[in-house]
Amino acid sequence: MDSFSLFLALGGGFLGGAMNALAGGGSFATMPTLIALGLPATNANATSNFALLPGAGASALTFRKELGPIGGASPKWLALTTFVAALFGSFLLVITPTRTFDFIIPWFLLLAFLILVFGKKAAEWLHARVTIGLTTLFIAQAFLGLYGGYFGGGIGMMTTATYGLLAKVMPRELFAVRTLMLAIANTAAAFVFIGFGMIVWWACVPMLIGALIGGWLGALFGKRLPPTPIRVWTILWTAAVTVLFFWRAYA
Repeated sequence: MDSFSLFLALGGGFLGGAMNALAGGGSFATMPTLIALGLPATNANATSNFALLPGAGASALTFRKELGPIGGASPKWLALTTFVAALFGSFLLVITPTRTFDFIIPWFLLLAFLILVFGKKAAEWLHARVTIGLTTLFIAQAFLGLYGGYFGGGIGMMTTATYGLLAKVMPRELFAVRTLMLAIANTAAAFVFIGFGMIVWWACVPMLIGALIGGWLGALFGKRLPPTPIRVWTILWTAAVTVLFFWRAYA
């Protein structure tokens, strides 16, 4: 690795860790960085997953005092659901051909973008008409864990939108549980990715260091920043990365 690649991996990790702490979507920074460094998409996704794990853990630790039940569901049971589902999701990634994954990625990114933009309005519309129970919340959490283990792009934003939709919880109140679920999903997937040799370590190590620093600083600043600038930045960045991946796959 030359000095430019080292700096790029470190910077991509820092940005990804900070984004995960503030609003989610950290892999929208790390995935393009790793692909730009020459990694195949499936290996880039696995490497990104592991690189963001310590940053997610650092953020979850910072927010630990704010952790509490979501919609009446214990964080411990939500975490267990996430872990088991993420194991299955990561196995699915292992058996997915790289070229197939290249065509799937943009649609996952588009889904994350639409949920980010319209999730709040959808939550208001839903709660005006129905009451959501614990069973629905745990089923949704299982799908989030499956997605987190398989791809994980925008999983933090999807978690925020899902909890807002099903439990009517404001985004600022979700910093603690969102970062914890992200860390749990990444941990489960890490066992599978390491076991199958999916992680490219020369790119992962500097990115991991950057993500750890970014996750810690992002969590500290996240307690002080107003939500609107964070939301606008995340929407713009997600839109740009989504367009980039559609162009890469289909142009």
